[in-house]
Amino acid sequence: MSAQLDQLKAELLDIALEAAHRAGSLLQDGRPDDLEVAATKSSTVDVVTEMDVASEKLITGYIAERRPDDGFLGEEGAASAGTTGVRWIVDPLDGTVNYLYGRPDWAVSIAAEHEGETVVGVVASPPRGETFHAALGQGAFRNGRPVRCRPAPPLDQALVGTGFNYVAERRAVQAELVRQLMPRVRDIRRGGSAAIDLCDVARGCLDAFYERGLHPWDRAAGDLIAREAGACTGGRPGRPADDDLTVAASPGVFAVLQPLLDELGAWHD
Repeated sequence: MSAQLDQLKAELLDIALEAAHRAGSLLQDGRPDDLEVAATKSSTVDVVTEMDVASEKLITGYIAERRPDDGFLGEEGAASAGTTGVRWIVDPLDGTVNYLYGRPDWAVSIAAEHEGETVVGVVASPPRGETFHAALGQGAFRNGRPVRCRPAPPLDQALVGTGFNYVAERRAVQAELVRQLMPRVRDIRRGGSAAIDLCDVARGCLDAFYERGLHPWDRAAGDLIAREAGACTGGRPGRPADDDLTVAASPGVFAVLQPLLDELGAWHD
Protein backbone atom coordinates (compact mmCIF):
# COMPACT_ATOMS: atom_id res chain seq x y z
CA MET A 1 0.00 0.00 0.00
CA SER A 2 2.86 2.37 0.83
CA ALA A 3 4.48 1.71 -2.56
CA GLN A 4 1.15 2.37 -4.28
CA LEU A 5 0.74 5.64 -2.41
CA ASP A 6 4.28 6.71 -3.29
CA GLN A 7 3.56 5.95 -6.93
CA LEU A 8 0.34 7.95 -6.74
CA LYS A 9 2.13 10.91 -5.15
CA ALA A 10 4.77 10.84 -7.88
CA GLU A 11 2.06 10.84 -10.56
CA LEU A 12 0.12 13.66 -8.93
CA LEU A 13 3.26 15.73 -8.43
CA ASP A 14 4.28 15.40 -12.07
CA ILE A 15 0.81 16.51 -13.17
CA ALA A 16 0.73 19.42 -10.71
CA LEU A 17 4.17 20.67 -11.76
CA GLU A 18 3.29 20.61 -15.43
CA ALA A 19 -0.12 22.23 -14.89
CA ALA A 20 1.42 24.98 -12.76
CA HIS A 21 4.15 25.58 -15.36
CA ARG A 22 1.60 25.87 -18.16
CA ALA A 23 -0.67 28.17 -16.17
CA GLY A 24 2.26 30.31 -15.07
CA SER A 25 3.39 30.73 -18.67
CA LEU A 26 -0.14 31.68 -19.70
CA LEU A 27 -0.34 34.28 -16.96
CA GLN A 28 3.10 35.76 -17.52
CA ASP A 29 3.27 35.68 -21.30
CA GLY A 30 -0.40 36.25 -22.00
CA ARG A 31 -1.03 39.17 -19.66
CA PRO A 32 -2.87 41.77 -21.77
CA ASP A 33 -1.89 45.42 -21.51
CA ASP A 34 -5.54 46.36 -21.00
CA LEU A 35 -6.25 43.77 -18.29
CA GLU A 36 -9.79 44.24 -17.00
CA VAL A 37 -11.76 43.07 -13.97
CA ALA A 38 -14.10 40.26 -14.96
CA ALA A 39 -16.01 40.11 -11.66
CA THR A 40 -15.67 40.85 -7.97
CA LYS A 41 -15.26 38.53 -5.02
CA SER A 42 -15.84 39.64 -1.44
CA SER A 43 -15.66 43.36 -2.15
CA THR A 44 -14.95 45.84 -4.93
CA VAL A 45 -11.27 45.72 -3.94
CA ASP A 46 -10.99 41.92 -4.14
CA VAL A 47 -10.93 41.37 -7.89
CA VAL A 48 -11.14 38.47 -10.28
CA THR A 49 -9.44 39.07 -13.61
CA GLU A 50 -10.12 37.39 -16.90
CA MET A 51 -6.74 35.71 -16.47
CA ASP A 52 -7.81 33.98 -13.21
CA VAL A 53 -10.60 32.30 -15.12
CA ALA A 54 -8.40 31.36 -18.09
CA SER A 55 -5.73 29.93 -15.77
CA GLU A 56 -8.19 27.76 -13.84
CA LYS A 57 -9.71 26.48 -17.09
CA LEU A 58 -6.24 25.52 -18.34
CA ILE A 59 -5.31 23.76 -15.08
CA THR A 60 -8.53 21.82 -14.65
CA GLY A 61 -8.60 20.89 -18.33
CA TYR A 62 -5.03 19.59 -18.26
CA ILE A 63 -5.63 17.55 -15.11
CA ALA A 64 -8.97 16.19 -16.30
CA GLU A 65 -7.38 14.88 -19.49
CA ARG A 66 -4.99 12.78 -17.40
CA ARG A 67 -7.19 11.94 -14.42
CA PRO A 68 -10.80 12.40 -15.54
CA ASP A 69 -12.38 10.90 -12.43
CA ASP A 70 -10.65 13.07 -9.81
CA GLY A 71 -12.47 15.80 -7.89
CA PHE A 72 -11.78 19.53 -7.99
CA LEU A 73 -12.07 22.55 -5.73
CA GLY A 74 -11.04 25.76 -7.47
CA GLU A 75 -11.18 29.38 -6.42
CA GLU A 76 -12.93 30.43 -9.61
CA GLY A 77 -15.70 27.88 -9.34
CA ALA A 78 -14.41 24.44 -10.27
CA ALA A 79 -16.12 21.95 -7.93
CA SER A 80 -16.72 18.23 -8.32
CA ALA A 81 -16.58 15.26 -5.99
CA GLY A 82 -14.80 12.72 -8.17
CA THR A 83 -14.68 8.97 -7.58
CA THR A 84 -10.98 8.18 -7.06
CA GLY A 85 -10.38 9.61 -3.57
CA VAL A 86 -8.18 12.33 -5.13
CA ARG A 87 -9.25 15.97 -5.09
CA TRP A 88 -7.32 18.83 -6.62
CA ILE A 89 -7.38 22.19 -4.82
CA VAL A 90 -6.51 24.99 -7.21
CA ASP A 91 -5.80 28.69 -6.87
CA PRO A 92 -5.12 29.66 -10.48
CA LEU A 93 -3.74 33.08 -9.54
CA ASP A 94 -2.91 33.82 -5.92
CA GLY A 95 -2.06 37.48 -5.55
CA THR A 96 -4.52 38.83 -8.10
CA VAL A 97 -4.13 42.47 -7.08
CA ASN A 98 -0.33 42.17 -7.35
CA TYR A 99 -0.84 40.72 -10.83
CA LEU A 100 -3.16 43.57 -11.82
CA TYR A 101 -0.62 46.15 -10.71
CA GLY A 102 2.32 44.39 -12.35
CA ARG A 103 3.92 43.45 -9.03
CA PRO A 104 5.87 40.16 -8.89
CA ASP A 105 4.33 38.49 -5.81
CA TRP A 106 1.77 36.26 -7.49
CA ALA A 107 1.70 32.51 -8.02
CA VAL A 108 -0.19 29.47 -9.23
CA SER A 109 -1.04 27.13 -6.36
CA ILE A 110 -2.05 23.49 -6.90
CA ALA A 111 -2.52 20.85 -4.20
CA ALA A 112 -3.78 17.29 -4.38
CA GLU A 113 -5.58 15.50 -1.56
CA HIS A 114 -5.89 11.74 -1.22
CA GLU A 115 -8.70 10.55 1.03
CA GLY A 116 -8.88 14.03 2.57
CA GLU A 117 -5.16 14.42 3.29
CA THR A 118 -2.98 16.80 1.29
CA VAL A 119 -0.25 14.71 -0.32
CA VAL A 120 1.15 17.03 -3.00
CA GLY A 121 1.64 20.77 -3.22
CA VAL A 122 3.08 23.03 -5.92
CA VAL A 123 3.42 26.82 -5.83
CA ALA A 124 4.89 28.37 -8.98
CA SER A 125 5.76 32.07 -9.20
CA PRO A 126 7.09 32.88 -12.68
CA PRO A 127 8.02 36.53 -11.99
CA ARG A 128 10.11 35.43 -9.01
CA GLY A 129 11.62 32.54 -10.96
CA GLU A 130 10.55 30.10 -8.26
CA THR A 131 8.69 26.81 -8.17
CA PHE A 132 8.16 25.18 -4.79
CA HIS A 133 6.93 21.63 -4.44
CA ALA A 134 6.42 19.00 -1.78
CA ALA A 135 5.03 15.49 -1.48
CA LEU A 136 3.94 14.20 1.90
CA GLY A 137 6.88 12.70 3.79
CA GLN A 138 9.41 13.59 1.08
CA GLY A 139 10.59 17.10 2.01
CA ALA A 140 10.13 20.51 0.40
CA PHE A 141 11.97 21.91 -2.61
CA ARG A 142 12.56 25.22 -4.35
CA ASN A 143 13.58 24.91 -8.00
CA GLY A 144 14.48 21.31 -7.31
CA ARG A 145 16.70 21.98 -4.29
CA PRO A 146 15.71 21.12 -0.71
CA VAL A 147 14.60 23.96 1.56
CA ARG A 148 14.24 24.21 5.34
CA CYS A 149 12.65 26.79 7.57
CA ARG A 150 14.91 29.04 9.63
CA PRO A 151 16.12 28.10 13.11
CA ALA A 152 13.68 29.71 15.52
CA PRO A 153 14.72 33.07 16.94
CA PRO A 154 13.11 34.65 20.01
CA LEU A 155 9.74 36.12 19.09
CA ASP A 156 11.04 39.68 19.37
CA GLN A 157 13.54 38.86 16.61
CA ALA A 158 11.06 37.09 14.33
CA LEU A 159 10.08 38.48 10.93
CA VAL A 160 6.37 37.78 10.52
CA GLY A 161 4.27 37.85 7.37
CA THR A 162 0.54 38.44 7.30
CA GLY A 163 -2.34 39.31 5.01
CA PHE A 164 -5.52 41.33 5.25
CA ASN A 165 -9.11 40.75 4.23
CA TYR A 166 -10.48 42.89 1.43
CA VAL A 167 -13.59 43.91 3.37
CA ALA A 168 -12.89 47.27 5.01
CA GLU A 169 -14.50 46.45 8.37
CA ARG A 170 -12.45 43.27 8.73
CA ARG A 171 -9.26 45.04 7.71
CA ALA A 172 -9.81 47.56 10.49
CA VAL A 173 -9.93 44.76 13.08
CA GLN A 174 -6.85 43.12 11.59
CA ALA A 175 -4.98 46.43 11.61
CA GLU A 176 -5.65 46.76 15.34
CA LEU A 177 -4.19 43.30 15.90
CA VAL A 178 -1.07 44.30 13.95
CA ARG A 179 -0.76 47.38 16.17
CA GLN A 180 -0.67 45.10 19.22
CA LEU A 181 1.63 42.51 17.65
CA MET A 182 4.16 44.86 16.07
CA PRO A 183 6.08 45.77 19.27
CA ARG A 184 6.49 42.07 20.11
CA VAL A 185 8.24 40.97 16.87
CA ARG A 186 11.15 42.13 14.72
CA ASP A 187 8.83 43.43 12.00
CA ILE A 188 5.78 42.54 9.92
CA ARG A 189 5.55 42.09 6.15
CA ARG A 190 2.50 42.00 3.91
CA GLY A 191 3.25 40.44 0.53
CA GLY A 192 -0.21 39.89 -0.94
CA SER A 193 -0.01 36.16 -1.73
CA ALA A 194 -0.59 33.67 1.06
CA ALA A 195 0.82 30.82 -1.05
CA ILE A 196 4.11 32.69 -1.49
CA ASP A 197 4.19 33.73 2.17
CA LEU A 198 3.86 30.11 3.26
CA CYS A 199 6.67 29.14 0.90
CA ASP A 200 8.77 32.00 2.26
CA VAL A 201 8.41 30.42 5.69
CA ALA A 202 9.53 27.13 4.14
CA ARG A 203 12.67 28.64 2.60
CA GLY A 204 13.54 30.84 5.59
CA CYS A 205 12.64 34.26 4.15
CA LEU A 206 10.06 34.64 6.94
CA ASP A 207 10.12 33.23 10.46
CA ALA A 208 6.33 33.06 10.59
CA PHE A 209 3.12 33.84 8.75
CA TYR A 210 -0.45 34.18 9.93
CA GLU A 211 -3.71 35.21 8.33
CA ARG A 212 -7.41 35.00 9.05
CA GLY A 213 -9.92 34.16 6.34
CA LEU A 214 -7.84 31.97 4.04
CA HIS A 215 -9.73 29.42 1.99
CA PRO A 216 -8.48 25.90 1.22
CA TRP A 217 -7.15 26.95 -2.18
CA ASP A 218 -5.16 29.78 -0.57
CA ARG A 219 -3.32 27.54 1.88
CA ALA A 220 -3.41 23.87 0.85
CA ALA A 221 -0.22 23.69 -1.23
CA GLY A 222 1.77 26.21 0.81
CA ASP A 223 0.78 24.59 4.11
CA LEU A 224 2.18 21.23 2.97
CA ILE A 225 5.35 22.84 1.61
CA ALA A 226 5.92 24.67 4.90
CA ARG A 227 5.39 21.50 6.96
CA GLU A 228 7.68 19.46 4.75
CA ALA A 229 10.34 22.15 5.24
CA GLY A 230 10.18 21.63 9.02
CA ALA A 231 7.74 24.38 9.96
CA CYS A 232 4.70 23.91 12.16
CA THR A 233 1.30 24.89 10.83
CA GLY A 234 -2.12 25.15 12.43
CA GLY A 235 -5.03 27.34 13.31
CA ARG A 236 -6.19 28.04 16.83
CA PRO A 237 -4.35 25.95 19.44
CA GLY A 238 -5.09 22.28 18.94
CA ARG A 239 -6.68 22.81 15.53
CA PRO A 240 -5.38 22.56 11.97
CA ALA A 241 -5.23 25.61 9.75
CA ASP A 242 -8.73 26.59 8.69
CA ASP A 243 -10.79 29.52 7.45
CA ASP A 244 -10.66 31.17 10.88
CA LEU A 245 -6.88 31.22 11.18
CA THR A 246 -3.77 29.92 9.47
CA VAL A 247 -0.40 30.05 11.26
CA ALA A 248 2.92 28.73 9.94
CA ALA A 249 6.28 29.21 11.63
CA SER A 250 9.56 27.66 12.69
CA PRO A 251 8.67 25.34 15.59
CA GLY A 252 10.06 27.56 18.36
CA VAL A 253 8.32 30.65 17.00
CA PHE A 254 5.09 28.73 16.42
CA ALA A 255 5.01 27.60 20.05
CA VAL A 256 4.94 31.22 21.19
CA LEU A 257 3.13 32.96 18.34
CA GLN A 258 0.12 30.66 18.00
CA PRO A 259 -1.15 31.13 21.58
CA LEU A 260 -0.39 34.86 21.37
CA LEU A 261 -2.47 35.22 18.21
CA ASP A 262 -5.26 33.28 19.89
CA GLU A 263 -5.09 35.59 22.89
CA LEU A 264 -5.17 38.66 20.65
CA GLY A 265 -8.22 37.33 18.80
CA ALA A 266 -6.65 36.84 15.38
CA TRP A 267 -9.31 34.18 14.69
CA HIS A 268 -12.31 36.52 14.72
CA ASP A 269 -13.34 39.92 13.42
